[in-house]
Amino acid sequence: MLRFICFLTLFWNANSGLAPFIKPCKDGDNACIKTSIQAALPFFASGLPELGVKPLDPLKIPLIKSEQGGLELTLRDTTLNGLKGCKIESIKHDMIKGKQTLVLRCNMNLEGNYNLDGRLILLPVQGQGKYSIKIQDIVIKTITDLTTEQGEDGKPHWKILKWRDSFHVKTGATFYFDHLFNGNKVLADPVIEFANTNWNDVMQEIAPPIVHAIIAEVFKNAEAFYKAVPAEELYIP
Repeated sequence: MLRFICFLTLFWNANSGLAPFIKPCKDGDNACIKTSIQAALPFFASGLPELGVKPLDPLKIPLIKSEQGGLELTLRDTTLNGLKGCKIESIKHDMIKGKQTLVLRCNMNLEGNYNLDGRLILLPVQGQGKYSIKIQDIVIKTITDLTTEQGEDGKPHWKILKWRDSFHVKTGATFYFDHLFNGNKVLADPVIEFANTNWNDVMQEIAPPIVHAIIAEVFKNAEAFYKAVPAEELYIP
C-alpha cells in the first residue's frame, strides 16, 4: 500500500530542518500537497530513525491473522516490497475539519510464512509453509481524522484520532502457497490454479486484513513523526 505512502500524506509540509525534503504547502492546496508527497517518498522508503520512522520498503510485518468466510489465515514474518513505487492518485486535506482523504495506487510483492485452514471460497484448503502474493495496481483509500494537542516541547502537534481503509485491485494478483495439503500436488495445484484464475474473489476473501495490517504499520510511523515534529513545521499557515 502501501504503508509509508499513507503516512506521508499525513505530514506533507515540514519546512524545518527536521524534514527539509518536504515542500511546504498551504492547508487545502491539494495539488501542491500531492506533488510534495510524491517527491518525498524515496526519502521515507529508507526510514527516518531520528524521527522514529522505521524503514518502509521493504516493510517487515511480524503477524497478520484473519478468520472470515470459513477460512483461518495466519501470515508470519511477511516482507512487503513496492511501497516506494506507489503513486498518489488524489489527496484532500482540511485541517479546519481535521479530515484527510488519500487515494494511492501501488504494486506490491509479499513473501513470508503461512498457515491456512478452512475453505477458500468454494474449495477446501489446508497447509503451512512459504507463500508469495504479487498484486498489480491495488488502489487504496484512507480516511483520517486528525486533531492538535500540545507536545512535550510545549508546541502544538498533530495527532491521529482514527482512520479507516478500503481497497480494490484494478489489474490482477497472483498467489503461491508452498506445501499445501502436506505437499500433495494433486490436491494443491487445482487450488493454486483456482486462486489465480479467480484472483479478484480471492483478494476480497483474504486481502482486507492484509491491507489493514499494512496501513496500521504506516500510521504507527505517522504517529511517531507527528510526535517528533511540531505542527507549525508541517504547513504554511
